[in-house]
Amino acid sequence: MDTNGGFEPVFCTIVPPHVLDRLARHEDSALATPARRTLERDALERTRRRLTTVIGAVAAAPPAAGAGTPHRTVYDARHQQDLPGTKVRGEGDAAGEDASVNRAYAGLGATFELYLRAYGRDSIDGRGLPLDASVHFGENYDNAFWNGEQMVFGDGDGEVFVDFTSSVDVIGHELTHGVTQYTANLAYFGQSGALNESLSDVFGSLIKQYSLGQTAAEADWLIGAGLLAPRVHGTALRSMKEPGSAYDDEALGKDPQPGTMDGYVHTGQDNGGVHINSGIPNHAFYLVAAELGGHAWERAGQIWYDVLTGGELESQADFADFARLTAAAARTRYREGPELEAVLKAWEQVGLETS
Repeated sequence: MDTNGGFEPVFCTIVPPHVLDRLARHEDSALATPARRTLERDALERTRRRLTTVIGAVAAAPPAAGAGTPHRTVYDARHQQDLPGTKVRGEGDAAGEDASVNRAYAGLGATFELYLRAYGRDSIDGRGLPLDASVHFGENYDNAFWNGEQMVFGDGDGEVFVDFTSSVDVIGHELTHGVTQYTANLAYFGQSGALNESLSDVFGSLIKQYSLGQTAAEADWLIGAGLLAPRVHGTALRSMKEPGSAYDDEALGKDPQPGTMDGYVHTGQDNGGVHINSGIPNHAFYLVAAELGGHAWERAGQIWYDVLTGGELESQADFADFARLTAAAARTRYREGPELEAVLKAWEQVGLETS
């Protein structure tokens, strides 16, 4: 159930801290310096979010937006860190020469479309929330984030990461943190935090698949494909199909995501490994979607959306809670059909019970 109540001020980035930590220690300053700057900025933003209490909906859609119509605004931070920056494109404005602005605008629209057309949700809060984004944030900033109010994109350093508007699934991922913020409000630590991250990966991938008209079999199931610079040995930040296979690189290290509970990582870093252990529920979703075939946003996505917005997913939920709720949602919507069988089988394959 959507809420107008308060929510925890969470700062969510697409590049995990453990990746930036490794880069920051690299002997090549071209890799280390941007990573250090990014970590410093991210730490500052996390502190700001902890000190800021946000209550209720961030804003109401302006009269011109109308129900079921996006209201997008893209700003140019001009390599500074003062948000939002200078307005450069509003809703309905023609595309300009800045490719980052155009990609951000299109990604906001693709996210809005998936949630509206597939699930009847009017923007990320369900009430027509305006979608704001700032591009060209900071100097060689190696991240993109949702700060509880808007999207922010760095340009990358050109050595490891390129422009963070390059992947529509990254835009969808970060905006889905906003959907979670307005619905289940999953605590950003441990398994509930990994579920928070996984839900963003799930719907980020579905947004890309929807925009490309892909079936589950046609999709690449990668998160952040296109973000890695040519020198990097890897395909993306994460793989939902094969967690742990997205990259294996001298600078980045080896993708640490497990795909089953046998590989669950116990760590105090990254809020209890939220970007690492999210590979487990990610893989479960992939298995459901692959088993059902067709368009993944229709049946598999509907089950996951029902759980996210249904009001029974507690903020401190763990993987077992989520598995149980997806089985219940599949049974409620599809009775004893192949959808329920696919959900039960997928969670069993990743090492979790649904009863």
